[in-house]
Amino acid sequence: MKPLFHPSSFCFFYAVLLMIFLINIPTCLCEDDEYTNCNTAFSCEDNIKDLKYPFWGESRESYCGGVAADSITTKLTCENKVSKITINNLKYRILGWDNKTQILTVARDDYSDGDVCAGNNNGQNSTFDNSTKFQRYNDVANVTLLYGCNVGAINVLPPFYDIDCGKSKYIVYTVVYSDSFSAFCAPTHTVVIPILESLAQQLGSGNGLLSNVLKKSLQSGFELKWSGNYGECERCVTSGGACGNEGNTLFRCFCPDGIHATSCLSQVLSPSSQSSIKGPVIGGIVAGVAAVVCILGFACLVVRRRKKNLEKSRSRVPFMPSSSSGTGTGTLTSTTNSSQSFPSYPSSKLDAMPKSFYFGVQVFTYDELEEATNNFDASKELGDGGFGTVYKGDLKDGRVVAVKRHYESNYKRVAQFMNEVEILAKLRHKNLVTLYGCSSKHSRELLLVYEYIPNGTVADHIHGKQSSSYLLPWSVRLNIALETAEALAYLHASDVIHRDVKSNNILLDEKFHVKVADFGLSRWLPSDVTHVSTAPQGTPGYVDPEYYQTYQLTDKSDVYSFGVILAELISSLQAVDITRHRSDVNLANMAVNKIQGQELHELVDPFLGYEKDSAVRKMTTAVGELAFRCLQQQRDMRPSMDEVVEVLRAIKSDGLETRESRVFDVVVRTDELVLLKKGPYPGSPDSVADKWVSGSSTSTSS
Repeated sequence: MKPLFHPSSFCFFYAVLLMIFLINIPTCLCEDDEYTNCNTAFSCEDNIKDLKYPFWGESRESYCGGVAADSITTKLTCENKVSKITINNLKYRILGWDNKTQILTVARDDYSDGDVCAGNNNGQNSTFDNSTKFQRYNDVANVTLLYGCNVGAINVLPPFYDIDCGKSKYIVYTVVYSDSFSAFCAPTHTVVIPILESLAQQLGSGNGLLSNVLKKSLQSGFELKWSGNYGECERCVTSGGACGNEGNTLFRCFCPDGIHATSCLSQVLSPSSQSSIKGPVIGGIVAGVAAVVCILGFACLVVRRRKKNLEKSRSRVPFMPSSSSGTGTGTLTSTTNSSQSFPSYPSSKLDAMPKSFYFGVQVFTYDELEEATNNFDASKELGDGGFGTVYKGDLKDGRVVAVKRHYESNYKRVAQFMNEVEILAKLRHKNLVTLYGCSSKHSRELLLVYEYIPNGTVADHIHGKQSSSYLLPWSVRLNIALETAEALAYLHASDVIHRDVKSNNILLDEKFHVKVADFGLSRWLPSDVTHVSTAPQGTPGYVDPEYYQTYQLTDKSDVYSFGVILAELISSLQAVDITRHRSDVNLANMAVNKIQGQELHELVDPFLGYEKDSAVRKMTTAVGELAFRCLQQQRDMRPSMDEVVEVLRAIKSDGLETRESRVFDVVVRTDELVLLKKGPYPGSPDSVADKWVSGSSTSTSS
């Protein structure tokens, strides 16, 4: 018969009682002054609750705020019964704060009444750079106000809208503004203000009473997230402390018994005067109770071990080795001392195995990539893009890589970083750039590691630096168009929309084969939905106009962007060039007008042989017609990428049959390219400028 209570149960019961007694011993009779002050929220009559760390001001001392430079942007003031904060020399009204999520809701103080006509037109933009730990968060877009436009002299068309301020004064606004559009209006100054994306969609659609929607957008504000010392403060508050700083240089956790590093459970760095009086007494009690607990624990351990040994001696059977155990490296081996089997690998293989993975790709440490790029040496820089700089690197395993170093590590950039990793990790296609790995999303810098593509971008070769010394012949351009289309068709079949298709994001290897890159803005489009509602993002000149109007992203948005690339390949012109005639600034408009007016010959680069070679003329005409279809304003009028691939394959096949072995039938190799401009083509890939230039992408919710 088993006893009702086993001795080890009594041991456990007494140990629990003693631990409860130990936990409830008061550590001091009164609270530390710093703890009392920092545990009290900032108070203003607008009833915004829980304004504690990282904020300070008024009755909250500066040691209750953020560290060093952070303290400048976390000081609060109470003006006319309203809590306000100044970030990058701009004052904002505080509309809300969540201590748990560290999300701050603010609105521009100079536009607090929502009146853009009477607003503070000083040309100050709302910026949140690395000088502040407050970064834009969640669904935030930009509205750009253009002051001083002569509305009477221009046609204000979407995506621009104007508001009549009276007395012949107008304010023009847009939610997709880019500097390259300033030629249309020539404003005296502009003001960029973040707003909620849901309201930006209403503004961008042009529906409703615009002045009221704009007023609501400015008054509703937007969200910022605090990214400094969040983990440390969370540990401090969880342990019962209040967050702050010491000497304005170090984060500190203020607790009832004094100052701690990050938690009230850690060692006291600077005890309060009250706690020092009771310290010896409490220390004696704690030591005594701890000794009793240790003795009971040891007794319980002895009892349990005796019981275990007794049971083992009763049930012991002889060990029978397995006859099927392998002998090769990596097989499972067994011993008589253990009931478990472990794989046996040579230590060298263990050293070579990646330490961690993220979405199936290797996670590199910052130190590894810093070493690979020689501390991000400027001489290894391949190109500069809208979101980061790309460097050439050499990994220890011998691989040559391209390391993309993001400019910022705010929450928007982290989301784009994770998005690109997740998408590229799941895709495999010969015409998509391969992702080798990335840094941790918690790394001090966001780094992506790609295969190294040595021959630059399509933009480099058709209207960039490399275009001045030689010309890509038509056969190469047609092959670039086809391979790019095949890559995009694969993406769409995989439910992915690229969203930033442009000639700067199409890389070329040493044999001029395509590698589509830069998936930071890409989105998954489930097969059971027709579109994704999101604020327009991308690069001016390439973005689908219907996407601008409806905020609905579809796979046909990529088709439109591809149509712009076809126009570039035909004309060797840039997608946007404000030095061209006003009607031709946008290449898409220029191409549509030329093709509609049966003036394709004026669009085609004369060096391609359009006038002299009938085969080239036939193929460029067919590609021009395809570009015209892709550039239709209504997305339903555009072909799918699968159809585009079929058309391009037919054009290429027909062209090869027509031309057979004529001079323009060029094998796509760097040493056989036909030179049609200035001089001999470089004899080897090494002489081609190793530039990976990812042109700047503009976004309404960057």
